[in-house]
Amino acid sequence: MPNLFAKTRPVTQPYAIYESPRGWTWHVCKTYKTPASEAKDQYARWFVWATSPYTGGSFEGGDTYKRDVVNLGRLVAADPAWIEAYAPGRKLPTPAEHLATA
Repeated sequence: MPNLFAKTRPVTQPYAIYESPRGWTWHVCKTYKTPASEAKDQYARWFVWATSPYTGGSFEGGDTYKRDVVNLGRLVAADPAWIEAYAPGRKLPTPAEHLATA
């Protein structure tokens, strides 16, 4: 099965958005492995654009561990393919819809 999230997207068109109650936001713009492969790798990485209380509202891009994003954040928006792969059965807005209401 190919990795549906391997093509890098811009910060304004992420595959998914995760937010934490401590002021962090991650826009997931690329994964390096399929969800099945990530499940076997505690060091699976995602390319994200993130804001935090330390960035003054600016996005900073780079790789981060998947486990950090999913353990610290909550999925708030995602493409339908992302929901099918990572959160089956959930009803979430797309990233574009979420960003339009932010």
